[in-house]
Amino acid sequence: MLIGVGLGPGSPDLLTLRAVEVLKSSDKVYVPGRMAEELVKPYAHAEILDFPMLTDYDVLNEVWKKNAELLADEALKGNVAFGLIGDPNFFSTFTHLKRVMKKYYPDVETMTVPGISSITSFASRTGSEVDSSFEVSDGSEKKYAIRLKARSPQEIAKELSEEGYTDFIFAERLFSENENIIKGIENFPEKGNYFSIVYASKK
Repeated sequence: MLIGVGLGPGSPDLLTLRAVEVLKSSDKVYVPGRMAEELVKPYAHAEILDFPMLTDYDVLNEVWKKNAELLADEALKGNVAFGLIGDPNFFSTFTHLKRVMKKYYPDVETMTVPGISSITSFASRTGSEVDSSFEVSDGSEKKYAIRLKARSPQEIAKELSEEGYTDFIFAERLFSENENIIKGIENFPEKGNYFSIVYASKK
């Protein structure tokens, strides 16, 4: 299994207990750079993989494919952790790696351990508060939407589908004993609660 491990914004004391546990128990650990390596060092030896900061997607795809090939063989034999700054599912190197892995090595299972993202760490460090809707962008086309407190999931999904969104996930009480995750708008319940989320994406 390949596990994307969020290491937080950069401070050693902001790693989660779960992240530390996975780093310690993994058969191999990889990171994309020196900063991540330093955060991992107290818990495991990490090998640095090259992920150049380029905009040439032909070159990047070759790099991702090469790294995926390296990790695939080991991930089929045991647990391989890939530690990175922030969260593995938000504007992350791991997202690209997972995408390529799924395409070329579909037998490799993947999962992620969430980490404190740049979004929440920014709010904390700058004393900013967010208690209503907000937008996060890196300047690219908007392809994802997340609706919190989704008390009417069917109605929300219908609104988002009219905006061009095609794939939907309903989730509630995440990481609790009563966690519930449902994929596909046709399977959504009529009612959610304060801890419910609707996630939508465009192809």
